Amino acid sequence: MTNSTRDSDETMPKSCVIPLHCSLGSGRQWARLIEKLGNRCDAIAPDLAGYGDQKRPFYPLTTLAEEVQLLSDRLNGSTGPIHLVGHSYGAAVAFKIATGSPFASRVRSLILIEPVLPTLLKDDAKDRRLHDRFADLARETYGDLWNGLFMEALDKFCTFWNGSAPLQPISPAARLRMIEQVDKLAFDFAAVLAEQDVAAAAARIRVPTLLFSGGLSPYLTQRIVAKLASIIPGAEVRHLRDAGHMMPCSHADLINPEIIRHIRRADDLAELSLVSGLGGPKTRRIDRNVQPSPAVGSAR
Repeated sequence: MTNSTRDSDETMPKSCVIPLHCSLGSGRQWARLIEKLGNRCDAIAPDLAGYGDQKRPFYPLTTLAEEVQLLSDRLNGSTGPIHLVGHSYGAAVAFKIATGSPFASRVRSLILIEPVLPTLLKDDAKDRRLHDRFADLARETYGDLWNGLFMEALDKFCTFWNGSAPLQPISPAARLRMIEQVDKLAFDFAAVLAEQDVAAAAARIRVPTLLFSGGLSPYLTQRIVAKLASIIPGAEVRHLRDAGHMMPCSHADLINPEIIRHIRRADDLAELSLVSGLGGPKTRRIDRNVQPSPAVGSAR
């Protein structure tokens, strides 16, 4: 007799975790997450255009679709299902991969940490002011970069994303690294502000989705997460009351176990579906109201 479970394990391609970093960061942001993943799945943490090993030269990308296209070779580096993890601008790129790219059919789960998708807020009068303030920040940053005021552009950017969190000094080495790649911010702003039909794309997501937001983050991203949670079928939400926008670094010990749990649950559901022939897993909403998970110690 054939052991169907064993046969499915032998033939099922190994899944791959692909975490995407924030603006002014690099794939090194995810070193602790990759270390904790172990060998159950592969992991690729690429540098986005203009950052890390892709810093120079970079093609002047102005849309999220172009960012995805530039990542195609890395995404094709694995043949199995994909677990997408994204933070900030990287989460916007991950959202685009999952909803509007040739790789969407390979996405098995989606984890978005404060995705920068400001156009989602344009259709509501109360939220539009958040979008407009972000667009103003983009214009101010463009102006500084055009005039060679790189330190001023960096300070505006960091102040905005600091939200209501206590000010943390940036080391001279980190500040120098950020200034060296600060001109890519203009293209990151352009890409997210050009993205349209975000709500319709979110409503079509059918993979297990986990969303994170922080209580000290800019209200812009808190609202984006709340709106996505109300749109994406079955989405789960984790709100960390005492975390800011850089929570993948500052709160990695809380976030990484949640990410790994979500990935493993998605893999287990996929394996069960393959063995039983039931088709893709159905997800259910755990947290529509951005309430805490007991697994996250400092959540609100």
